[in-house]
Amino acid sequence: MKLVYDERFRDSRYAEDNAAMPGRIEAAMSGLMQSPWDRVAPVPATVEQLLLAHDATYVERVAADKPRFAMASLAVGGAILAARLAHGGDPAFACVRPPGHHAAREEAWGHCTFNNVALALLVMRAEKRIDRAFVIDIDAHTGDGTRKVLAPWPEAEVFNPFAPDAREYLELVESKLSAIQRTDIVAVSAGFDAYRLDVGHKLDTPDFERIGTLVRVASKRLCRGRRFAVLEGGYYLQDLGANVLAFCRGFAG
Repeated sequence: MKLVYDERFRDSRYAEDNAAMPGRIEAAMSGLMQSPWDRVAPVPATVEQLLLAHDATYVERVAADKPRFAMASLAVGGAILAARLAHGGDPAFACVRPPGHHAAREEAWGHCTFNNVALALLVMRAEKRIDRAFVIDIDAHTGDGTRKVLAPWPEAEVFNPFAPDAREYLELVESKLSAIQRTDIVAVSAGFDAYRLDVGHKLDTPDFERIGTLVRVASKRLCRGRRFAVLEGGYYLQDLGANVLAFCRGFAG
């Protein structure tokens, strides 16, 4: 597996929201720094790539805030790199910020700017690498932006599992992944705020490893293991690193 990461995600100050809080990326990476997985650095997405998902007026509005635009376009570049690595045979986890799953064509909320996962998939389709895509969004909040951006693409499905407790949640994830018949790639909007001590109050650390394992198994059955994940939410910093590492262990195998 490859880790897509750049120290600019840690060091740059572009906003004051929870996703940009000091120490968050350090916490997310803390368990991964000693892992055996190679780290690769992305380059920023181009404006042409951003326009695959967002209106020109929105991109221009974001570009007026130079620090945010620099960080957000780098995050998209990280997701694109992760998707390309996955397509080439290396599963990948992109530890980026700002998150993206609440970013629609003309607006964004929930600490998001550009839709990282949707853009990665749209770039892959534009490059004629894929025709179909499946997104599982495990963030505590619905990936409404991803749904909106990918809605014109009938062969792209976005799945947000919701259940009252961890046991039913994992059963729902397993059932859905087992039912998929076709896809060219599996993408994970990897939010960790469904953690029992975060806003979702549901999943524990081993549950994230189980989700990673289920995605890995499904991708091997469906698309020769082509899978990538991109960081979304997750704000309980004391355990964020352990949860990210647990997911990646299951995801990598």
